[in-house]
This record gives sequence, C-alpha cells and structure tokens, in this order.
Amino acid sequence: MKTLHALIMSLLIILILSSCVTRKKLTYLQYSDKLDNSLMPFNDNRINVTPDAYKIRLYDNLYIRVITPDPQWSEMFNTVSATAGGTLTEQSAALLGYPVDGNGDIELPFAGKLKVAGKTLSEIKTELDSTLKNYVTDASITVRMVNNFVSVIGEVRAPGRYPLIKDHLNIFEALSMAGDMSEYSNRRKVQLIRQSPYGTIVKEFSLTDRSILTSEFYYLIPNDIIYAQPMKGKIFQMNSSIYSMILSSITTFFVIFSFFRAG
Repeated sequence: MKTLHALIMSLLIILILSSCVTRKKLTYLQYSDKLDNSLMPFNDNRINVTPDAYKIRLYDNLYIRVITPDPQWSEMFNTVSATAGGTLTEQSAALLGYPVDGNGDIELPFAGKLKVAGKTLSEIKTELDSTLKNYVTDASITVRMVNNFVSVIGEVRAPGRYPLIKDHLNIFEALSMAGDMSEYSNRRKVQLIRQSPYGTIVKEFSLTDRSILTSEFYYLIPNDIIYAQPMKGKIFQMNSSIYSMILSSITTFFVIFSFFRAG
C-alpha cells in the first residue's frame, strides 16, 4: 500500500514539474552556436536586414486621393469631394479605394486602367503624377494601402488584427501590440502565415534564436498572420482541476480501503 501511495505522489510531482515554465523557455533572442538555417538568412554577418518595400499584389486595395487648387478637378478624380472632411476609417477607405483586379490593374476615372501589381506605393504615385499631368497641374496625390493590417492569434495576451503603423514593422513590435506572448506560449515554435504570388506560405521558427534577426520573416507585410502556439504546460493547466480530482479520488479510495482493511 505504501508503494502505491508513493507511486501516486510521484505521478503528481511529475505532472506538476512537466507544467513548469523555465526562464530559458521565456527568453527571446538567446545566443546559440547553431543557427537555424531554415530561416534563410540574407547574410550571416549582417543583422537587422532592411526589407524591400512592399510591392502591390493582386486583390490588394489602394486608397488614392487627388487634391488640386480647383475643387472641381479634385471631384473628377475622387469618389467623394476632397473637401468633404471627416475622419477616414478602414471601412470608408475600403469603400473609396481602388481594388486591384486579377490582371493587376486599377480603374481610374477618366485616366483609365493603370498597372499597379508588382510596384511599390512610391512608384505608383510617380506614375499617377505623370498620368494626371495630362488633365491637371499642381495636383497633390496620396497613395496608401487599405488592407494594411497584420493578425496576431494564439497564445498572446490580446489576440486581434492590428494596423501596420509603419513601413518596417518587425515581429516583436507586432507581438507587443498584442500584449506580448503569454507565459505558456511556445517561443520556439511560432508560425507565420503569409500570402505570396505562389500561394500561402506557413513558416515555423524560434524567437529564442537570434538568427531570426536576419530572416526574411523578421519584418511583416500586409495580411501576415502570426500564430503563437501553446506549450504542453498550457494543456496541463487547463486540465489541472480534472487531474487533481482524479488523483484525489484515487487517494481517497485507497485511504478508505486501507481503513476497512485494517479494521
């Protein structure tokens, strides 16, 4: 009977220890002699690689605003008056935006179709400046992305959809907007889901390894999804009450059994 009690206690201790989260599991950017080659670094001797500017893809949505000294000309190129005022929201920008069709074009009033797929926002603005000179001079043109968001899901404190607040937003900045990863988030198995011209890419990497700094996935692009996977300890935490009840029931049974047997 004592052996059985010892076995139950040992099992309980093992379950508790398996749920413990060590400091090493929680620390980002640890030094390692072995780099993760799956991250495809641009240059092993260089850190903080500056990413290329985002190039427009099929079915993106562009917000284009044309303002001229003459409001009548502005109204010709905008879906609503440039002087209408009000605060631009994601919903209103989407309604006023120019969707990129399957051929990579947008349709501009009077100017016709303009090829934008594969071009940066600055390149599109330059082309618009040149195109609209045929119609109006001294035009101020604004070109922005409408679908300029990333999603952070899984084991983070505030999962959700967040705006790309600057051109070069890295994965740590995105996680900080989501309140950081929880203590039960597996920092060694983080997934990034990215749309590419060739389909959906799912990349798994470790945020505890400094080689992430030279990865092409360190900086985010519009519509990226970060998935923070839970550790095994999270599963134990969720079911700890069930385990405790089972072990308590087994222990109570053997205590009662021992009492009647001794009697």
